[in-house]
Amino acid sequence: MPLRTQESLGSLAGKRVIVRCDLNVPLRDGVITDDGRVRASLPTLNALINQGARLVICSHLGRPAGAPDEKYSLAPVAQRLSELLGKPVAFARDTVGESAHDAVAALEDGEVAVIENLRFNPGETAKDDAERRAFAEQLAQLGDALVSDGFGVVHRKQASVYDLAEILPSAAGLLIAKELDVLDRLTEKPEAPYTVVLGGSKVSDKLGVIAHLLPRVQKICVGGGMMFTFLAAQGYKVGKSLLEEDQLDTVRGYIETAEELGVELILPVDAVVAASFGADAAHEVAAADEIENTPFGADGLGLDIGPQTAELFAVAIRESNTVFWNGPMGVFEMAAFAAGTKTVAKALTEVGGLSVVGGGDSAAAVRQLGFSDDQFGHISTGGGASLEFLEGKKLPGLEVLGWQ
Repeated sequence: MPLRTQESLGSLAGKRVIVRCDLNVPLRDGVITDDGRVRASLPTLNALINQGARLVICSHLGRPAGAPDEKYSLAPVAQRLSELLGKPVAFARDTVGESAHDAVAALEDGEVAVIENLRFNPGETAKDDAERRAFAEQLAQLGDALVSDGFGVVHRKQASVYDLAEILPSAAGLLIAKELDVLDRLTEKPEAPYTVVLGGSKVSDKLGVIAHLLPRVQKICVGGGMMFTFLAAQGYKVGKSLLEEDQLDTVRGYIETAEELGVELILPVDAVVAASFGADAAHEVAAADEIENTPFGADGLGLDIGPQTAELFAVAIRESNTVFWNGPMGVFEMAAFAAGTKTVAKALTEVGGLSVVGGGDSAAAVRQLGFSDDQFGHISTGGGASLEFLEGKKLPGLEVLGWQ
């Protein structure tokens, strides 16, 4: 059964439509530092506004402990939405209480309200089916239909993502449809040469993706903190760099499988090694097999891919027609260790075919390093959801919308 899209809900004029967005944006002192996820929700919201629907927008933000916490309030997001939509956006100070009901009751056709952080209610993320369902029933009282558009949470069986979609007439929004179209192109009919670039801190986070994509790709580049487990698997000493010793045998298996399949596994030939973890730490470039032969000895830790590695990755990326990248190449938040990530990002902007930035830290990195969204084929809004999709896993928030 295909994914149910907004058209399946018929005319929504005058109806209260709950829109489950993913507005989980980074905040610093109450100020949004990256509004990419807010902007990604606009096509769906504007389409519904233009139909004359009455929008009840809900989302989570951060990880509050199932109770109100001012630092995780969606108030700044409601303000930013108002600016981007060019119209007033009402804000309810609770999720299913008096403020939410009053805000929704006051809506006219084409008007918008945002209710407070869903995770202020423990029922949103409850493992107990009955508790989760009870919260979804309360949410359902606020709307006549649900448009699910929070791609970043479709891998979670949560009240607003799963149970609410069973209770109300429901369909996927434009963002989810777009994300699935891109992911389908990455898994079912990728145009060769196809290169996957993986970074981030842990190998264990990417094992399923590596296993699922190995038979589908021509090249895999491995950087970030996870690269040191690959280097250690080759017998190199990595000092105090991030290392998952329990994954060494698994990684050796992937190296062998790549060779058997004819997949080019491009591993780092050099790294930026630092004396300690800090923006001002002394650092220098070392060959991959010389990490402990810097002045820092066995106390040195790798915090970025080296320039030779960055260029190897960039060449592989530029020669490809399809590229998927997930995970920074180093600690990009610190200028001294951002060069690898920046080189990879720039190479992705030069891909002639489809270039996909796989959400999460990668999306934050490209924006922080000065790139604009339109320089890439697609920037995903869901890092974890993208990875689980690429692992071939079933995602409850999509299955409930008819996706098979």
